[in-house]
Amino acid sequence: MKPSQQQEIISRHSLLWLLIINAVILLPLYDKLTPWTMAICGICLVWRYGIFMGKVAKPPRVLVTSLALASALTLALVTSKIGLLNGLINLLILGYSLKYIETRDRRDVRIVVIVGYILIAITLLGQQSFYFSTLLIVIAAINTCVLVSLYREDVKLYETARIGFILIIQSLPLAALLFLVFPRLPPLWLMPQMKTAQTGLSDEVSFGEIGRLTRSAALAFRVKFDGTPPSNHQLYWRALVLEDYDGQTWTQNESIKTSEANNLASSSMPAATGPWLNYSVIAQKSNQHWLFGLDVAFSDTADIIQLPDYRLYSTKSLTQTFRYSVKSFPSVPMDITLTDNVRNINLRLPELSNPRTHKLAKSFAGRYPNPVKRLNAMMNYFTEQAYFYTLTPPPVGPQQIDDFLLENKAGFCVHYASALTVMARASGIPARMVTGYQGGEWNKQAQYFSIYQYMAHAWVEVWLENRGWIRLDPTSMIAPERILEGFDGYFQGGDSYFIDSPFSTLRLRDYPLLNELRQTLASIDFYWSVWVLGFDSNKQEQVLHKLLGKITTEKLAFFMLSSLALIMLVIAYSAGLLRFSPDKDKISSAYLRVCRLLDKKGVSRRLEQGPIDFCHSVESQLPVIAKDFSLLTQYYIALKYRTLTPSGRKSTTKLFIRLSRQLQLKLIRL
Repeated sequence: MKPSQQQEIISRHSLLWLLIINAVILLPLYDKLTPWTMAICGICLVWRYGIFMGKVAKPPRVLVTSLALASALTLALVTSKIGLLNGLINLLILGYSLKYIETRDRRDVRIVVIVGYILIAITLLGQQSFYFSTLLIVIAAINTCVLVSLYREDVKLYETARIGFILIIQSLPLAALLFLVFPRLPPLWLMPQMKTAQTGLSDEVSFGEIGRLTRSAALAFRVKFDGTPPSNHQLYWRALVLEDYDGQTWTQNESIKTSEANNLASSSMPAATGPWLNYSVIAQKSNQHWLFGLDVAFSDTADIIQLPDYRLYSTKSLTQTFRYSVKSFPSVPMDITLTDNVRNINLRLPELSNPRTHKLAKSFAGRYPNPVKRLNAMMNYFTEQAYFYTLTPPPVGPQQIDDFLLENKAGFCVHYASALTVMARASGIPARMVTGYQGGEWNKQAQYFSIYQYMAHAWVEVWLENRGWIRLDPTSMIAPERILEGFDGYFQGGDSYFIDSPFSTLRLRDYPLLNELRQTLASIDFYWSVWVLGFDSNKQEQVLHKLLGKITTEKLAFFMLSSLALIMLVIAYSAGLLRFSPDKDKISSAYLRVCRLLDKKGVSRRLEQGPIDFCHSVESQLPVIAKDFSLLTQYYIALKYRTLTPSGRKSTTKLFIRLSRQLQLKLIRL
């Protein structure tokens, strides 16, 4: 075998690191893998483990090539279902795994490592939370360990890990500098959209829809108010308005869908009349367009409009965490006048649907001609009858409102909101259903609200002459604790609460110390969302202005170059490439200090004397330290003239430095 070929052989040390990184790097990407890709990756990992253990041989190139072609063909067939971007990601993952299984020399390993870094970057397309980003930094460090192992075959596993992690830590200041000063440029290309599942509220709501969300502890959004926040019962986060009802499902009206499709804004921010609330919202990725705000919400954030039904709408789907500012005017009326078309839409009911409910509504209309008194009577009806609130209501038949309202008398917010909306319409009052979230969990440490999926809620808006749309929440009549104390205060520990999130950290709220830790970790992630994920060009300009004053090209260039020079100096010094001491070698420096003290005691070292000869002189003239100085001389010769392993050099250096200090103390006391 040629020497060059021998140098390219992959050591067992590197093979172990390859095995580790191949398993670790694919874990954060599991949700993007097709079953076929997952199967191929699993086969490659098991096969490579067999190679590492010496149980199987490397696969022939024909087999690897056949797998690659079959995988590419399969992906081509399913790309239309999973989306172009997901298809490309799966193709890259397959290439990574297949290249990994056929690695034969160091060049192949370097290719695998480079593709690994690309996969780590791709992972950030789907998740950018603080803890997920920290996990990816750890994975990047493990990937770096593979490279280190190629060129440091003589070191132990933990030493390779130490070097790899140090390299990543040293790169973080440079990354922070580039993050701070690099211009926020718009994308130069259009990234194909992933076909991913939409999360959170749906624009079609039936009796089981909101109940499904109450099983989830996933975070929906966070809110931070300027000043004193409202109380829990005032937190009605508007998301969707549903005006069409077919007897089973509530949906948006076509006019609103047209406004969404054409990005038609309804109005601008009103003059400052009455109190208002300023707050910022950090919405989690949902792959939806609708946003959240308290009535009546306006936002001047780019790509946000207010639709005719007074809700906020993003012209771009939320494919990542999105931060926006909102100003809400609680006292501003919604639609003082109502067009005939909107009135007809919100009075419309399906024919031959829920006849018993219609009859009940007409009886209310006969007894209470005044719309306000009629609505009050309908609301009181829920408290006068034996209704109760549950997340697991009995099943209903085709006439679902009749069955719920007059037979079962058990349900949650969608049941009660649907019943009140139908009764109001049947009695001649325009009404519609609004869905969103109610309440929020207050974080005392960072002073913000967290709103989770299980806080999803539905309520009713009715239109009254000279007052516009007014909110009515029948849930507050049956379960006032649900509104006053929030969802947690009413349901915690029972029903289907959190049934889909058995390992959620929210279950730690019953334990004060663990809950305090949970909120601390949540606060860290909140500030990460504000200062890192929300670090746009405006924030960048504010930070640079505080650091540099008036921002000029010359100041920015000087700041970047000086910071870069400082970072490089620190890295060079930590790597041993730069020393500020005139003594270039700490071993020689320590030895010379002992020699200078010996000179003061009358034992001088002549120029022609080597370490061993000088040791004999010390033994004859100062026998009291002869044994220690002889051992020091042995360490010195080993460190200066012998080839030691890194671990051996490290331990010998420690012994030498410790002994030299002990000798200096003895000589000072003599």
